[in-house]
Amino acid sequence: MFPITLVPGTAEHHPAVLGVWRRAVEATHDFLSPADIAGVERAIREVYLRAVRLTVALRDDAPVGFVGVSGDPGEPLSIEMLFVDPDAHGRGVGTSLLEAAADDHAEVLVDVNEQNPAALGFYLSRGFTRVGRSDLDGEGNPFPLLHLRRDTLPA
Repeated sequence: MFPITLVPGTAEHHPAVLGVWRRAVEATHDFLSPADIAGVERAIREVYLRAVRLTVALRDDAPVGFVGVSGDPGEPLSIEMLFVDPDAHGRGVGTSLLEAAADDHAEVLVDVNEQNPAALGFYLSRGFTRVGRSDLDGEGNPFPLLHLRRDTLPA
């Protein structure tokens, strides 16, 4: 584990965050074609980064990971995206981002690509359980999603 600082994400972080996203996806999503990656990257840049509450993990003032969430207080928290630069994998960045985002939420939801066993293992090892599966991703592409949930606070 190395020292990081978590900060609220701003538009100034977006270019560097997209770089983290691309490096992470290229290292972990071998089921995506270059065209698939380019299409998702465009959607993240143009839509998704603006649609989530973004937290960025900085090391030496450079982003090494980020989490984007949605959900109002009192509702389940939905992790829409959590990515860590491959050079920072296994050093506590993802866990720090997850726990900071999940703080004070009784229920946390996340979807994971079925073809990404490392991400599934990450969430399962942090108390998530599988609650469903979809044959298609959120855009209707043939990339099955596993739906996961974690209850973090006593009911």
